[in-house]
Amino acid sequence: MDKGYEKERFEKLGIKTSVAERFREFSKKLSKSQSMTLLLMLDFFENNGISPNETLGPNMQTLESEIKKRINAVIAIIKDIEKNHDKPTTAMLESLFMGLEPKPKKLILAKEIKEVKDTKVQFVEKKDSNNQL
Repeated sequence: MDKGYEKERFEKLGIKTSVAERFREFSKKLSKSQSMTLLLMLDFFENNGISPNETLGPNMQTLESEIKKRINAVIAIIKDIEKNHDKPTTAMLESLFMGLEPKPKKLILAKEIKEVKDTKVQFVEKKDSNNQL
């Protein structure tokens, strides 16, 4: 029996035989009683605010493909913004901050090595008793 409707009595509806057979087959597909199937159908139409006389428009596959196209368009826009706006701006900021890096501090114990520029090397002849030049 249908839950919540056990104490209600049945009512007869006048419908054509072919429609009744089709409705019974549909009820079997849903694994519901005929009363519950009709109730589900009525709830569906009322909850979605549609009439059985209206068409739902494009089917779900068409809607899905349209949504995928829009998502791909949004992804393309985001990639373009990243390529033409974000990366150059980030590169410019990094180049500015690279020039402002603090100089490394010298340790107190570290020895300073002075570079001597422009030193001339002089060769001195050494006179040795063993090797005479």
